[in-house]
Amino acid sequence: MKATVIFQDKSSQWVVFGRDPDKPEKIIDTNQYIVKARDRVLLMDPGGIEVFSPMLTAVLNYAKIEEITDLFASHQDPDIISSLGLWDQALPEATLHAPWLWEGFIRHFGMEHIKYDALPDEGGTLNLGSAELRFIPAHYLHASGNFHVYDPKARILMSGDVGAALEAPGAPMFVEDFDEHIPKMKGFHQRWMPSNRAKQDWIRRVRELDVDIMAPQHGRLFQGEDVKRFLDWFEALEVGNGIPRD
Repeated sequence: MKATVIFQDKSSQWVVFGRDPDKPEKIIDTNQYIVKARDRVLLMDPGGIEVFSPMLTAVLNYAKIEEITDLFASHQDPDIISSLGLWDQALPEATLHAPWLWEGFIRHFGMEHIKYDALPDEGGTLNLGSAELRFIPAHYLHASGNFHVYDPKARILMSGDVGAALEAPGAPMFVEDFDEHIPKMKGFHQRWMPSNRAKQDWIRRVRELDVDIMAPQHGRLFQGEDVKRFLDWFEALEVGNGIPRD
């Protein structure tokens, strides 16, 4: 599994994991992220059960197992959190931060040891010592209880399914030509984002943040001016209308 450092300073580091050439053919490719503070690590949307082994191996190149104190699940989908039962065995002292709405669903993936921190609808913060992160509400995009993670110091927004694109695992890590990238995003957002009102609420929240990198759960990351280009494109896109018709 490929790992790419997307931010690093003296106090913290962001790493994205993905582009797994050995994943089963019919399993969707996902991006997993860690934020490594000086002595604590947050693992975000750690992936499906199929990628647990390569993901654990890749993460251990950046952090010791005892440093991984926190996990985050943006919502309940199996492609991002069905590996939970295995992480529960590897990280019995860790805490999972996830929407309160999905606790009864997420526990089906297995939680004997990990503590569940049920995030309220308005979100919250997580202090890792040398990094403080914000849980940004993203409800109905596409799950009815959903959060993104913002790091004001690194100026990174982990945006879950917003900004996702469907393409080959070998694709570059960052968007290189925004206009060329649109067809890879359009159908996904029209089908999976059900609410224009929720979309506009999220865009309003994100425009108030200082974001240099927008890091979605699938596909390429957006950087610099491409973050604004995405917000403008998404704002104009009519969503919730992607149902195939005869």
